[in-house]
Amino acid sequence: MTNKYETIFIISPEFSEEETKSLIEKIKSTIESSAQLESIDEWGKRKLAYPINFFNEGYYVLANFTAESSFPRELERIFRITDGIIKDIIVKKDN
Repeated sequence: MTNKYETIFIISPEFSEEETKSLIEKIKSTIESSAQLESIDEWGKRKLAYPINFFNEGYYVLANFTAESSFPRELERIFRITDGIIKDIIVKKDN
């Protein structure tokens, strides 16, 4: 059974523009390999509500996708082991 999900991940502000684009492409291809990517929206650098790992800002990216219920756990694992991602959240959307 497939569900709709949305994820926001924040990339370290220390990453260069090329490193940021490369990381977004990596996550995009990871999602596309196991799910149906509906949209990806780069919000750019924004101030964080509170410091995370001593950073006061980060590069925000929002992605919407449809996937099997087991995929979000795997995507979360990938977020956790990927250098440069300082925060992430995956939310199941109402159909």
